[in-house]
Amino acid sequence: MARDPICGMEVNKTDSVRLSSGGQTHYFCSENCLRKFAQKYQLSEQALATCLAQPRGKWYKNKTLAVALILLLLSFLSYPLPVLEPFRKSLLMYFNRIWWAILLGLVLGGVIDYFVPREYISHLLAKPKRSTIFYSVILGFFMSACSHGILALSIELHKKGAANPAVVAFLLASPWANLPLTIMLIGFFGLFKALYIILGALLIAVITGFIYQYLEAKNLIEINRNIQNTEDNFSILQDAAKRIRAYKLSARGLAQDVKGVFSGSVSLANMVLWWILIGMGLASAAGAYIPEGFFHQYMGPTILGLVVTLGVATVLEVCSEGTAPLAFEIYRQTGALGNPFVFLMAGVVTDYTEIGLLWQNVGHRAAIWLPIIAVPQVVALGLLANLIW
Repeated sequence: MARDPICGMEVNKTDSVRLSSGGQTHYFCSENCLRKFAQKYQLSEQALATCLAQPRGKWYKNKTLAVALILLLLSFLSYPLPVLEPFRKSLLMYFNRIWWAILLGLVLGGVIDYFVPREYISHLLAKPKRSTIFYSVILGFFMSACSHGILALSIELHKKGAANPAVVAFLLASPWANLPLTIMLIGFFGLFKALYIILGALLIAVITGFIYQYLEAKNLIEINRNIQNTEDNFSILQDAAKRIRAYKLSARGLAQDVKGVFSGSVSLANMVLWWILIGMGLASAAGAYIPEGFFHQYMGPTILGLVVTLGVATVLEVCSEGTAPLAFEIYRQTGALGNPFVFLMAGVVTDYTEIGLLWQNVGHRAAIWLPIIAVPQVVALGLLANLIW
């Protein structure tokens, strides 16, 4: 395995794009990263063309394509095999609910990849300061409409140079503490109970971010290699104004911008989409074959009920808007606010999709620490909610 010098991803040498320059061979996860490398180090067009002409990895080794084909095969088999019909319907339901959020996340990630210089993200989200965590949580609150829609954006921030504690805080704050869901939760639970859920989510994101900063200082988690050092007097507003004044609007320029955003979105999709599809498949299986009465019977306002809720949320967490109504149904049936709180939050901190993405893109130790740090906080706030209400 080798590491992409642009985005920091680990890549297989035999299937990756590679470039020999200055006596060294560099490996890239995508053509998009290769072009950025060529632009950064001012490589000639001839060297770039020679690299692009090299044989690529086999198309059938693409992980996203492989997972998508498996899900499609199971869906087609549901017609001759009735036992798979509930799975197909559940999968279509999940897809209809979250396709737009995934697409939006990838497009926004492509926009960030193409238009936002790495120095901006590093300047705001890379410094070992408490303000960095607050910036991350605020940004997460305003950015996401769905947990899996934010996955692409969080990995893009990591690529752009955000410190790993900031990436984790951003990831925790987004799914259950964003503006659209705030309105939905107020409608379901009322103002004060909804505020408890939202503020609880933000509190967990902040505390977890601070703990990750401590772990990073003690070298107990990985350090993001994409960080770009900036001067303390560096001004994002002045630099952005300078870039806007230098921008020339033209048809050719717009076409180049669209191509750049598209390339960034495709590159990002190759990183995260196969994980998202795995999550959809597992969640569809759970929704299809776990009896509905199970959720109401075993999720009472007890320690055991919270533990069961925690386990179910680990499998079912796919989209915040999709699971919020189910969380309210749990509350309506049990009368315990702590259980829907755990259901909403635990899916984020124990979800295999998000932990898998952290494992692959951010670091193994950073991924392992997430449930260790966040799950006790979720359970504690769930117990407190059951005591208050």
